[in-house]
Amino acid sequence: MRELIPLRLDANLKWLFTERPFLERFDAAAAAGFAGVEYANPYDFPLAQLRRCLADAGLHQVLINTPGPSTFGYACVPDSVGEFRDGISRSLEYATGLGATRIHVMGGLVPEGVRWDRAFATYVTNLAWAAEQAASTDVILVLEALNQGDAPGFVLESVEQAASVVEAIGSESLGILYDVYHAQVQQGDVISRLRNLFQHVAHVQIADPPSRTEPGTGEIGWDSFFAELRTLRYDGWIGLEYRPAKETVAGLAWRDAFTI
Repeated sequence: MRELIPLRLDANLKWLFTERPFLERFDAAAAAGFAGVEYANPYDFPLAQLRRCLADAGLHQVLINTPGPSTFGYACVPDSVGEFRDGISRSLEYATGLGATRIHVMGGLVPEGVRWDRAFATYVTNLAWAAEQAASTDVILVLEALNQGDAPGFVLESVEQAASVVEAIGSESLGILYDVYHAQVQQGDVISRLRNLFQHVAHVQIADPPSRTEPGTGEIGWDSFFAELRTLRYDGWIGLEYRPAKETVAGLAWRDAFTI
């Protein structure tokens, strides 16, 4: 019988342990059994302070997001190329300083009055430049499609679009962030899509639709999904990017309900 590949879960500190101030969430995550964390916005804190939090808790930094004027970013905004490049430089500084090997490059909303094809061309050009900057590091830039219900006008609405960008640029410094919640809400059939695009998957995030709460509260067959990850021999991290239905630690009981 083939040995089960252990799957690594990391806590997204923007979403989990929000019962505590942000800097106290590192210790809370470690106490709950996590070895890794991710969060969108490290830029409110000095690098040295975040490094201390990670070291004191014995945690690995998995992923951060690029900075931006909103939670959606601006990689596709034609008038914000300079700001985008500054954001890439800053995010690479933070990622390498924290030991993270994944940066989520937020695509942005197509601006009002701008044609989608122009915004998409800007997005691809910006990502090609960003991949060149990341090439000398251990960081992989990951692209995520968001469902149009939660993020109307977001430049990427399908995982296939994200894969097409990765393929068009052809850089080893680019990959897909496969977010199960967004993929299910926008498209469905998340296991087949994972299988078909797996060669490009560099990070996974999970939450259960429709309420974006913990696994077992919605419509995904998680045992089947986790089994597919093991079949594909996925050895990356799985970020828990969900809104706990009640309290974070109590909600983590789902980890014992599925074969992780």
